[in-house]
Amino acid sequence: MNPPPLPSREAVRHERFDTIWTQELNRVFADVAPYYDRANHVASLGLWNWFLRNFLDMIDLRPRQRVLDVCAGTNAVGMALLGRQPTLEVHAIDRSADMQAVGRQHARARGLPITSTIGDVHNLPFPDGYFDIVTLQWASRHLRVKQVFAEIRRVLKPGGSFYHCDMLRPANPAVERLYYGYLKFCLAFTGVVFRSGEPALNCKRYFIDTLQMFYSAQELSAILRDLRYCDVRSKTVLLGMVGFHGATKPASD
Repeated sequence: MNPPPLPSREAVRHERFDTIWTQELNRVFADVAPYYDRANHVASLGLWNWFLRNFLDMIDLRPRQRVLDVCAGTNAVGMALLGRQPTLEVHAIDRSADMQAVGRQHARARGLPITSTIGDVHNLPFPDGYFDIVTLQWASRHLRVKQVFAEIRRVLKPGGSFYHCDMLRPANPAVERLYYGYLKFCLAFTGVVFRSGEPALNCKRYFIDTLQMFYSAQELSAILRDLRYCDVRSKTVLLGMVGFHGATKPASD
């Protein structure tokens, strides 16, 4: 299935998925929170930590910076950043209280200070120009991308950096077909292995559909530039299945 043209895609994604985004996903993530990290290790064939290392390698950290991890989930990014630079002030925001409950437990067990906020990332509850760095990993497929990226730009300090990672829609149609076939198998397999509940099992089709309607790495770069980010850079791995982006809020805005 070919996605809609880029200028209209956000509106089409919103119309098609808004009910799931607003009514179903909280139940899905409440269901998967206890085994989220383990399931992703299995589904990624052991590459989950490798993806995280690739993401962290993009991030230029300095002591005592203030960082926001958007859609923080189980706090994997925040904990890894503190492991590299312990003087950071790390904030996490996620709409799923269940995912953040797991994340807070993980952070406490490692003695890592992460300030948690439960809220809608489409309207970030932080002042303008508050953060040096904002990160967002594995969540944009479930979001109104342009609105969230604009909010992230708002809360960044001038000269601050935004780093993004997610599964993407591969540009190559043959790779795309293989990708979706593997994901269908993974969703069925992990559902059985981890005894997923009804909310997660009912959304298996959604996870494929939302990728088919998502963006390629090049398209996400174009969106970032349209939102007046500068120094936009990207790389992909696994034939475009996973992409990493970095961008900067201009110093004089």
